[in-house]
Amino acid sequence: MATTDQLIICEHCDCVYEKVTLAKHQKTLCTRCGGVLQRHNGLTVEQRLALTFTALVLWVFANFYPIMSISLKGLKNSATLWDSVLALSLGPITFIAMVAAIAMIIAPIIQLMLLLWVLGFAVTQRRSPGFKFCMRWLESLRPWSMLEVCLLGAMVAVIKLAGLLDVLPGIGLIALAILSLLMIRIAGRDIRELWDIQ
Repeated sequence: MATTDQLIICEHCDCVYEKVTLAKHQKTLCTRCGGVLQRHNGLTVEQRLALTFTALVLWVFANFYPIMSISLKGLKNSATLWDSVLALSLGPITFIAMVAAIAMIIAPIIQLMLLLWVLGFAVTQRRSPGFKFCMRWLESLRPWSMLEVCLLGAMVAVIKLAGLLDVLPGIGLIALAILSLLMIRIAGRDIRELWDIQ
């Protein structure tokens, strides 16, 4: 019986290839559509688990510490990510508040919890219970996790308000910036390598 362990399928055109070992900074491309099949991942499972714990701590800071503080003539106010979602929910665009909550808060924390679960077992070279379910959800949540869009919006707000008010970027904004980079690094397409664990 033929094994399929060393095969990889292009997610764009379904062309089938054999996996190859990549050196640093290398990637393989589909010859049919040009889509990226594999990228070199310099992280071990232990390093990815440590970065996931770090991202979880940063998620707490990004969600519960102020993104920015503004002051004008002695009056001060600060806002967290939760405050922005609550402010959106009070207006006529409640649906947008729900989408923002999913993209900025809920999807990232679910991704991190699933990664902790899967990587915690992967360290011992075992698949976690519910591995297939977790991996499918990690892939499904990837487009919904939009921390980098939230970060860009927060930075635009800081720059725009800086001309009108005294604006001070908060701990939450710094945590959000680092968390965005970590999420790209640990929850990207290279999690497919975890399927190789028996």
